Amino acid sequence: MAHEQTFWPVDAGNGEPDLWVCMSCLSEVYKRKVPMPHCPTCQGVSTYEVFDLASIKDWGTDELVAKAEEASREVPPPPVESFAPPLEEQPAE
Repeated sequence: MAHEQTFWPVDAGNGEPDLWVCMSCLSEVYKRKVPMPHCPTCQGVSTYEVFDLASIKDWGTDELVAKAEEASREVPPPPVESFAPPLEEQPAE
């Protein structure tokens, strides 16, 4: 049975770098998300750093650049909104 990869969402503002590269194996890159609990290739934990596409093109391998270009075309996941139950109304005194 295939295991579906799960991800932690990572917010990025407009114009900020949003491609997360595994610095342990330098072969995985994701847009505005990181895999959990670890890198699927090297099992590195907390090994991701953020870059923009131009930076990855400067130093990345052809394979990493191709993955980064593909990831950069992905539509980022919607931001995670926290849920807080409504506060009970207190009677006015």
